[in-house]
Amino acid sequence: MRDGGASLRAIFLSVVAIAFCAAYPGTSNAQWSGKEGSTTSGPSLQDYVKDVGPEAQVIPQGQLKIDGMSVTCGKRPTVLNPNFDSWGGAFPGFMILNNKKIIGLSTQTKLYIFSHECGHQFEGADETKADLFAIRRGVKRGWLDAQGMEDICVFISQLKGDAVHPPGPLRCETMRKYYRQLVGASGLQTAAPPAASAKPRALAPAE
Repeated sequence: MRDGGASLRAIFLSVVAIAFCAAYPGTSNAQWSGKEGSTTSGPSLQDYVKDVGPEAQVIPQGQLKIDGMSVTCGKRPTVLNPNFDSWGGAFPGFMILNNKKIIGLSTQTKLYIFSHECGHQFEGADETKADLFAIRRGVKRGWLDAQGMEDICVFISQLKGDAVHPPGPLRCETMRKYYRQLVGASGLQTAAPPAASAKPRALAPAE
């Protein structure tokens, strides 16, 4: 979910690079499997998958489903990494989802997470812009309703925020306000009755 600030990322990468080089003399590549991602710099898809190891699963563009719903982000593939340090992340040209960590979240919250990371591919590192991209996509594509917006708020409000992320409750209010604007402009109802909760399912490639 996060796109680390330049200074924090530089500190982290310098530490990791030192440890990695100590283990593998003459190698200057940093390990990326524990990073939440950046859309301005990062490994190639091949290098990332190699670093993660056999648990990484690359889902080509057009083949990813979230609880039975096909999702895409342009032509970008998605890497499923059950050991990722957050729910999702982004590097230039591909997204990352922790298919283990998101189990139990509502379908609309999962779709928000995927769309947020996709938003970084188009909007850059700004977290608020990525949030609004996700809400706009949800309304436009018809998967986000009032109950889904509340599910997202319950999820995001637990996060304290950091140097690049506003506190979760503030993010919730920003997204909720934007959702109301979009729904009002489209003539849809903002107070739709709660949708029946879908049974949590893990991510999987389309069959």
